[in-house]
Amino acid sequence: MASPLARLAARPRLTAFLLGLVSVLALPPVHAVPVLLLTIPGFLALLGRATTWRQAAWLGFWFGFGQHVAGVYWVTHAILTDVAAYFWLVPLAAPGLALPLAIYTVLPAVVAWRLAPGWPRLLGFAGAWVVAELLRGWLFTGFSWNLLGTVWAFRTEPLQLASLIGVHGLSFLTVLLAGLPVLRRRGAALAGLAVLVLWMGFGVWRLRDNPPAETPVRVVLVQGNVAQEVKWDASQRMPIFRRYIGLSAEGARAATAAHPGQPVLVIWPETASPFLLAQDPEARRLAAEALPPGGMLLAGTVRAEWNQEGQLSRLYNSLVAVDPAGELVGVFDKAHLVPFGEYMPLGGLLPIRMVTGGVDFSAGPGPGVLALPGGLPAPGPLICYEVIFPAAVVGAERPGWLLNVTNDAWFGWSAGPYQHLAAARLRAVEEGLPMVRAAQTGVSAVFDASGREVTRLGLGGVGTIEAALPAALPATPFAKLGLWIPGGLAALSLLLAVLFGGLRPASRNEDEL
Repeated sequence: MASPLARLAARPRLTAFLLGLVSVLALPPVHAVPVLLLTIPGFLALLGRATTWRQAAWLGFWFGFGQHVAGVYWVTHAILTDVAAYFWLVPLAAPGLALPLAIYTVLPAVVAWRLAPGWPRLLGFAGAWVVAELLRGWLFTGFSWNLLGTVWAFRTEPLQLASLIGVHGLSFLTVLLAGLPVLRRRGAALAGLAVLVLWMGFGVWRLRDNPPAETPVRVVLVQGNVAQEVKWDASQRMPIFRRYIGLSAEGARAATAAHPGQPVLVIWPETASPFLLAQDPEARRLAAEALPPGGMLLAGTVRAEWNQEGQLSRLYNSLVAVDPAGELVGVFDKAHLVPFGEYMPLGGLLPIRMVTGGVDFSAGPGPGVLALPGGLPAPGPLICYEVIFPAAVVGAERPGWLLNVTNDAWFGWSAGPYQHLAAARLRAVEEGLPMVRAAQTGVSAVFDASGREVTRLGLGGVGTIEAALPAALPATPFAKLGLWIPGGLAALSLLLAVLFGGLRPASRNEDEL
């Protein structure tokens, strides 16, 4: 009788799928990074045994499908908030999202298959993996979720290299180091260990060279923890509003008492207000009563516009700034909208009803700065998943800090909020800017400009957290050059793999690595 390993070897597509599934354990919140020493070499071994590029492409698809169906399983939680309407999507949601994402893994699979066994294949595979990640963040509005470099977000030290090469560069090194066992050489293992030591050593040095620094501004993050299924219940609007106002008043009082004379910024998450703050003066007045003198409320809210006939013409997912007098002093509209969540792709041709009730949101102008009065440092707002896109969080004007407001109630109690948090933390390191993150159900947190965690309020918690707004660092190399750095790294690796290893025939029969 054949052993389980032998049976798996006889079913390469199933094996690729299982390897993809297991690789998700390296991602947040588990961070079991050593599993990649099994899954990446195992996947490369499967590719080495493929006899045609089509076989390699299918192996790449199934590896990617396994990786993404397990990595985005939390999308099902969004459907469970309205089971009566979307019950038929429950078994389809995660596989339906993973299906197009899996196609991107075909590219590194085919590239690796065409390259010579050994280090050329590994080097080219790592470069092609980065190209696939870059394409995934750009094509069809992009979805830069669960980039492989986020596996290191359990510590601050390994993230520091992102200030030079971005999270995509971390993905490149992660694939390269994880794939070293395919070389079957002690020297390769020692070289990998040396790279890892230098990598971590750079992180330690950079953190020591940039000690924590604060500004004389206090931020109070309010986490109401309102379940998504009751968030827009008309009977719950006032209780939810009062919860946020009460928590804000309590947090602002404590911050003012502990740090007299320092301005206080009270921050509410995405769409935290059940009332249209930009259009509702009475709601603004009530909310402003929680603010101390010289304070400011930055609140997530839906913003609406009506035409001359009094009909709703536009909806925006917005962040508004309200002063202690209840005056609207700033508005920022979300630009990078979520397909199927905030607008319907293909002009509504698909037979799926919008989760917003059938009204598309309109997009704002893009990354920018929300100017605040009184000399307060201006944030660069990032609403919800706008924070997941590397090199796309800062516009022409560099802000003093990054502010991510989000409603992760859609994710439920899952890995989703932690994956989202890891992406936000990496943006701080890449840009050299502090990241303040207010999440409706958690995880709310403050990170300094080097990605150090200052404070957090965990998933499902109700309350406030308060901290000094960290100071910004000078613009990092990645902040200046953006995706040209990991893109150039990927191109160089592919070029070296081809020049020194050559391409294998388009059809072959080999059983080698």
